Amino acid sequence: MIDKIIAYLLDNNLIKESQVKSLALTSLGSVIELEQVLLKNFLVKPPEFLKVKSAIMGIPMLDLTGRNIPPEILQLLPEDAVLHYKFLPVERNGNNLVVGMVDPDNVEGREALKFISVKNGFIPNIHVILDSDFANVSQKYRNLGKEVTNALEQLNQELTEDVERLGTEEFTSEKVEQLAAEAPITKVVAVMLRYAVEGKASDIHIEPLENETRIRFRLDGALHSSITLPKNTHNAIVSRIKVLSNLKIDETRIPQDGRFRTKVGANNVDFRVSSLPTAFGEKIALRILDPNAGVGNFSDLGLIGKSLEIYERAIKNPFGVILITGPTGSGKSTTLYTTLNYVNKEGVNIITLEDPVEYYIPGVNQSQIKPEIGYTFASGLRSILRQDPNIIMVGEIRDKETAGLATHAALTGHLVFSTLHTNNAVGIIPRLVDMDVDKFLIPSTLIAGMAQRLIKKMCKECAKPIPLPDKFSKVVNETLAEVPEAEAEKYGIKKPYKIFEAKGCAVCGHKGTKGRLAIFEAIEMNKEMEKVILSKELSDYIIAEEAKKQGMITMKQDGIMKALVGLVSIEEVLRVVEE
Repeated sequence: MIDKIIAYLLDNNLIKESQVKSLALTSLGSVIELEQVLLKNFLVKPPEFLKVKSAIMGIPMLDLTGRNIPPEILQLLPEDAVLHYKFLPVERNGNNLVVGMVDPDNVEGREALKFISVKNGFIPNIHVILDSDFANVSQKYRNLGKEVTNALEQLNQELTEDVERLGTEEFTSEKVEQLAAEAPITKVVAVMLRYAVEGKASDIHIEPLENETRIRFRLDGALHSSITLPKNTHNAIVSRIKVLSNLKIDETRIPQDGRFRTKVGANNVDFRVSSLPTAFGEKIALRILDPNAGVGNFSDLGLIGKSLEIYERAIKNPFGVILITGPTGSGKSTTLYTTLNYVNKEGVNIITLEDPVEYYIPGVNQSQIKPEIGYTFASGLRSILRQDPNIIMVGEIRDKETAGLATHAALTGHLVFSTLHTNNAVGIIPRLVDMDVDKFLIPSTLIAGMAQRLIKKMCKECAKPIPLPDKFSKVVNETLAEVPEAEAEKYGIKKPYKIFEAKGCAVCGHKGTKGRLAIFEAIEMNKEMEKVILSKELSDYIIAEEAKKQGMITMKQDGIMKALVGLVSIEEVLRVVEE
């Protein structure tokens, strides 16, 4: 086989005869060694060699570059067999399993795969892959259940020994704390945290049920069960997390909040911890605050076209108020952090008031409020105005006092970012009036307001364009009737309209979606809007009509245009905006 591959490379002028001799390619022991030598010396590019292997072996090729194979697929083949024979489960469709092999000519490897397939009831569909791709994937080839099970076996053995020694005596809080610090539980918690971070989860839920403990990860906004653990391990796991986050171990009657930082892989990751008493024990929720995943740029958020133009103009102002609105979990904090990252410069003093601090941004002075000792958004805002800030970020305007202070800060030459809870961008102005901000102050302080909702992002790998179905034709045409052609062109939309369909693949775990982005709508202050605000009859409808004259793109319009270019599914857009 080595001779055939070398001959093919020579015949197609991919390598030279002198290179074959100087590197003694014909004396190599396997195709894998040949691949490693060729790629290490940059004689052949990886995609080219993959095509050569496929052509010579007569087996379809599979490029794994950038693919994230879900853990549930990796678990279909035993780890020891995978590492020994260098084959990988990649994708499953019913009983058919797509398997990537570095060397499909390896007879022992094929026999092992055949044996495992018969035992587990699936049919392997072999593809040839690169050794470098195998190496990248196999680094992540870990079995969550297996690692946790091994640790639990060790824990159960220790618990049994303790019960035999102590009889029926209950474990004291000191004993539970001791167990929480010992190796098995430490490993269980470490494995859980690592898998959540590597799997791009946003939250971990540790939930006590009647007879077991359930671990769930939140991925792309939805909770997925990951593993169940024996009930007798629950208190030790909770205590371990409490120790990490400096919470009171012996206090189980009231909720507690904390935070800790730990190293996962090469990165430091922060976890925000919340405990809650339930009927079967304490429930723990951990929010994962991965600094490498949290702050990107405006395009990563999903800002396009008119809304992006309005927002970029707004944040370049030296003073005024910019408000982001939306329900809990709509990504407002991420938008604000991305904005702070954008305006963070050497000559600017930025101070934030947050509850809590989610992501740390170098060069930004971030302060966490503590209402229990009287340090609130309002009291904190009074204090930071004496810190000579240029830009202020207030996590949320919750009351009339904070609204008044934020307005005062804008009037005195500060740029203020904050959030409100309203249904849309139009509702920002009536909400400020409702919070006793004088109507005549709003035009001179409010620069812009933006509303947003999070929506599942369509998988790029398996999204395919299809003609616009009749059932969506009416809503698409009616929604885009008032959108200028020039605005539609900014999204890359062309007629006839098409939507995209993603049936799922190995990259997205057969969900058809991967990650999330936001849909937006933004309004900005101008003379016409000022007249509307100062008029006697101020209502959402009148403001909406003026915003429409300004050319505001609504969240529904933004979402449908994103659906027409394959960023999101139209079903998801309609579900989110109609909610």
